[in-house]
Amino acid sequence: MGVDDVPLDDKAKRMRDLLSSFYSPDPATSSGNSSNFDSLDAINTTSFDADQYMNLLVQKSNLEGLLQKHVEMAAEIKNLDTDLQMLVYENYNKFISATDTIKRMKNNIVGMEANMEQLLEKIMSVQSRSDGVNTSLFEKREHIEKLHHTRNLLRKVQFIYDLPARLGKCIKSEAYGDAVRFYTGAMPIFKAYGDSSFQDCKQASEEAMSTVIKILQGKLFSDTESIQTRAEAAVLLKQLDFPVDSLKAKLFEKLEQSLEDLQLKTEEITNVLENSNDPTNLATTNDASVHEFVEAIRAYRVIFPNSEKQIIKLAQDLITKHFEITQQYIKEHISVSKFLGVLRIIWRDVLLMDEVLNEAFLPDYSLEAAQGVVKQYVASTFSHLLRDISDGLTVNVQTKRKEGEEELPLQVALETSKNAVLKGSMDVLVDLHYLLDDNLGFLLKLRDSIIDWVQEGFQDFFRALDKQFLLLSGKNKSASQEQGLAEGIVVDKVLAGLVLVLAQLSVFIEQTVIPKITEEIATSFSGGGVRSFENGPAFVPGEICRIFRSDGEKFLHHYINMKTQRVSVLLKKRFKAPNWVKHKEPREVHMFVDLFLQEESVVTTIVKFCLKSLLEFVRLQTFNRSGFQQNQLDIQFLRAPLKETVEDEAAIDFLLDEVIVGTSERCLDPILLEPPILDKLIQAKLAKKREENAITP
Repeated sequence: MGVDDVPLDDKAKRMRDLLSSFYSPDPATSSGNSSNFDSLDAINTTSFDADQYMNLLVQKSNLEGLLQKHVEMAAEIKNLDTDLQMLVYENYNKFISATDTIKRMKNNIVGMEANMEQLLEKIMSVQSRSDGVNTSLFEKREHIEKLHHTRNLLRKVQFIYDLPARLGKCIKSEAYGDAVRFYTGAMPIFKAYGDSSFQDCKQASEEAMSTVIKILQGKLFSDTESIQTRAEAAVLLKQLDFPVDSLKAKLFEKLEQSLEDLQLKTEEITNVLENSNDPTNLATTNDASVHEFVEAIRAYRVIFPNSEKQIIKLAQDLITKHFEITQQYIKEHISVSKFLGVLRIIWRDVLLMDEVLNEAFLPDYSLEAAQGVVKQYVASTFSHLLRDISDGLTVNVQTKRKEGEEELPLQVALETSKNAVLKGSMDVLVDLHYLLDDNLGFLLKLRDSIIDWVQEGFQDFFRALDKQFLLLSGKNKSASQEQGLAEGIVVDKVLAGLVLVLAQLSVFIEQTVIPKITEEIATSFSGGGVRSFENGPAFVPGEICRIFRSDGEKFLHHYINMKTQRVSVLLKKRFKAPNWVKHKEPREVHMFVDLFLQEESVVTTIVKFCLKSLLEFVRLQTFNRSGFQQNQLDIQFLRAPLKETVEDEAAIDFLLDEVIVGTSERCLDPILLEPPILDKLIQAKLAKKREENAITP
């Protein structure tokens, strides 16, 4: 048994080492710990001790656990044997493949040495023949090179002899750039041989170039020449080593003068805009001039390398002048398309100059100027809207009415004013939104600011409109005007009608205009946030609604006071004028009664306006059957007292019926109350009112 144990142990050890090397890439990490096994996982280490492992397994497991472990280990052993067998097969296949590859390489190499020797012989033969050809052609090649060099010298000599004639032709054809190029090309030869072989050619060429220099100087200081022509003349003079730096002050003076001319041409843009409906055609007005100015900048930078500051200042002055002219122009009411047309011209000029003055950061410089111009345009848009509304009110209300026309002019004025406020405000939003849609460089950077300016503009616009309403109503008057009002001197029907229109218009602004504007701003002008946090939100619709709600009440009370004061003055004149002691017997009703009733008719107008407002409110709601019947009951109760108060009973009946019809149209189940029920409820209400009147002293 002892003899048989040895080979079995060696076989097990070899297999264990083989599997350990397969599963453990770094055996060193597990060595040195053979004396300490405190876990069943130690079976996977290279220093595995079977006896100690069995003792540990017996201690930690029961019989059922030992049997389960036996089954698992038997399965693992079988799997390991299979894996080992596959590993051996794979290595055997690789060995066979390597052997076949070596055989193929050996077969391919056979005969290669003889081919290489043949190739070497051929290469040596080619090299020998090439050396022979080079040796035979060496003398001819040198001769050809000498002839080529001589030919070049003769061409140069011929060019020098022909130079005076060439320069003369250039002067006649005004090709001064070619003349300078020819002369500067011949200068090295004149310096080397000008006092000997080519003395006559040099003298004639210098005389021709003196003429060229005089012509270029004339162009440089000519007021009729373009900026680009002057710049080209300066560049050519500098190529001829002419002391251009001494003329720097005069040259920049000319450039500044040309800049002023360019600014005057820019002012012509306004005339073109006033007579053109297509702002895209405006580029032709100053494109050529700006291109000339840009070319002059490019040339001056070449001539005067240290003149960047002066040139940058000139470019900035041009941009500033552009925006100043625009500010003057937008004081008048212009369309947003024309305004964008002017901005596109300015932005195009900025980009052209930025190509040659990149270090000037002209787009950033133009952004500062554009900020003021765009903000002014937004503010002027609201100013023109305010003026249109104010002018429309005074013109429509103060139009002289024909005899027998009472409420029609006021109704027309009210509807016209409503349309002016609502449509005008929405048109402003549509126009100013074009500023957000455009892709101009500074407009993209000003997007958040434009949103804030629009919201601020509406807030300031409605505040200004409130002040304008107060001014038109006569609420902001001096003490002398108040005294005249008490005596019936200032107040007339037109002013009273205007106050009544202002009252209705204030309610319309609160209930209709502000909600629609708020919705549109939330949709198209959301964002912004450039304003500081301390200033609060730019547009506060709640504040504006409170202002105009208060205005409506003020104007209504003011209107009633005006009409009351007028009636008081009428009664005072009637009872103060005659001598009642000697009064004759009456023959007819006095004329003052008609005048009194005419003034008293204002109640009818007020009731009509109130019922029309009630009708508008009804059309904005949705009712169920009970709500519809409640409105039917309320309107029916109003019929009797209103007929007792006003003169035009037919008109009142018509308006009350319109309210019922409008409620039925907005009702989900329009079923009327039965007449007996309706009458019973009305009688109960009347009885209650009689009881309250009896109790009240």
